[in-house]
Amino acid sequence: MKLTINNLSKTYPNGVKALQDVSLEIPKGMFGLLGPNGAGKSTLMRTIATLQDADQGTVFLDDLHVQNNKHLVRKVLGYLPQQFGVYPKMSAEILLNHLAVLKGITSKNERKEIVTSLLHKTNLYEVRKQNLGGFSGGMKQRFGIAQALLNNPKLLIVDEPTAGLDPKERNRFYNLLSEISEHTIVIFSTHIVDNVKELCTNMAIINKGKVVLKGKPLELIDNLKGKIYQKSIERTELDNYKKEYTVINDKLFLGKPIIQVYSDKPLNNGFTLIEAGLEEVYFSQINNY
Repeated sequence: MKLTINNLSKTYPNGVKALQDVSLEIPKGMFGLLGPNGAGKSTLMRTIATLQDADQGTVFLDDLHVQNNKHLVRKVLGYLPQQFGVYPKMSAEILLNHLAVLKGITSKNERKEIVTSLLHKTNLYEVRKQNLGGFSGGMKQRFGIAQALLNNPKLLIVDEPTAGLDPKERNRFYNLLSEISEHTIVIFSTHIVDNVKELCTNMAIINKGKVVLKGKPLELIDNLKGKIYQKSIERTELDNYKKEYTVINDKLFLGKPIIQVYSDKPLNNGFTLIEAGLEEVYFSQINNY
């Protein structure tokens, strides 16, 4: 099973080029999608989820043309958008059961079994009778995860799925995603770079509507081995260093700037070679060295 995206482009009426000739091949397993705000991640996911049309390009789920078979795709799709609304005066159990009906699960016994199982998996079973209006943000997010899994999807798309979850809930959710991805294509959009390294077998970085890098996280990290240097500097020196070196990131440590620099050649002048991680991969692409 694989998802194939070919030359996908989308320009909004205000002139923003949200997607520019995006091509990706996404196999079964967990696929990480990284990029800054406004990079085009949500546009790409909404297009794959049949919620909007691209200006050009195609998406195939195996041999199924996604844009021409939206109804069939939705039968095998699970989708958790970044903003997920609920009916506040309905209980978690009743709404989940109602959504199961809408997803075509007509057998009452089957629905009950699926709903009960998902309430347990998302740690909501004890509060299943409570109205969703009284749920915390994290609880609503867990409910969103449950509804996305109702139809045992072949393709699962989750956009910043751990927003509002505490560390324990996040770990539970990651374990659930990892289990699901053994038999499912899972597209996992997040700002938390390290999660992609830990969870995803493949990934892509999108910036300004374009795919700027794709591959396996550990291989992409290995490609930067011996090329990332770090140095503590004075605030007044930052602009000069940016002119002289390829600075991929600058941050404060104990109130003093530390810069990270990409270089194919060894650097002296107080620089220290550091072990690159996925964060360095990310910044090296976003800052266009």
